[in-house]
Amino acid sequence: MSVKKERPPKVRWEERTQTPLLVLAVAFGIAYAVPIVAPGAEPWVHRLCSWVEWGVWAAFAVDYAVRLGLAPSRWAFVRSHPLDLLAVLLPMVQPLRLLRVVSTLLLVGRRARMAPQITLTTYVAGAVVGLMMFGSLAVLHVERDAPNGNIKTLGDAVWWSFTTMTTVGYGDHAPTTGLGRVLAVGLMLSGIALLGVVTANIAAWFISRFERDDALERRQTELLEALAREVRELRAEVARLSGPVPAQGGPGGVPEGVGAPGGGSGGVPEGVRDGGPESGREATSEGASGAPSAPRA
Repeated sequence: MSVKKERPPKVRWEERTQTPLLVLAVAFGIAYAVPIVAPGAEPWVHRLCSWVEWGVWAAFAVDYAVRLGLAPSRWAFVRSHPLDLLAVLLPMVQPLRLLRVVSTLLLVGRRARMAPQITLTTYVAGAVVGLMMFGSLAVLHVERDAPNGNIKTLGDAVWWSFTTMTTVGYGDHAPTTGLGRVLAVGLMLSGIALLGVVTANIAAWFISRFERDDALERRQTELLEALAREVRELRAEVARLSGPVPAQGGPGGVPEGVGAPGGGSGGVPEGVRDGGPESGREATSEGASGAPSAPRA
């Protein structure tokens, strides 16, 4: 009877909290976008969004603490998850909204990579959309009130993020503040990395497709060779069974024991064989009369 292997508590915790944390990340994105897109909203809306942001960060911090406590080796966990620790500590060092954005993106990316149902293509597409959205909102929040800034609307910010991530850089919109330029550098590096991942993913898909076709061709060739070998063996067996049958009996091909009773070799009567035709007639007449005939004069 097979015994099912029990999974470690840390793995079970990550599987259970995967979906709730992703939902909280979406709520964080909405809470971060509302005050920037609608700066004239009621004060309670801004306060609510701020509470949601801090609440989401706290949830990710609790998740990190629980995983640290469930890890077999805590020091090894800290060394193998430096980005998670940095994302948790950044908002505590300086409570800036931008740092909370960075921390949440890092944590969401980390948990999304651990999800087995999320493929590489889905993850890359989500990363592109997330970076573009948060990059646009962040640069709009920084550059909107800049004296010499030229990114004043959400459309300008989205256009700038797209051209920056693709490393095109038309120059019609560009950040003028120091923090805006830091965001630009981050988007450029992220765009290059994501384009590299997409290119590598496409190349890997083509290579795997070619390898699969080659494996199918090799298998078909092996099957044909095995079939030809069996056909040759069958032909050899048929040729062996269809060969000449060796003759049985004495010389001349006549079976032994075939002939008249008392006859010798070849089934010829003994008298005919010894005395020729006359002797044969005498033997016949003698056998007919039942007595020996008189000698001739």
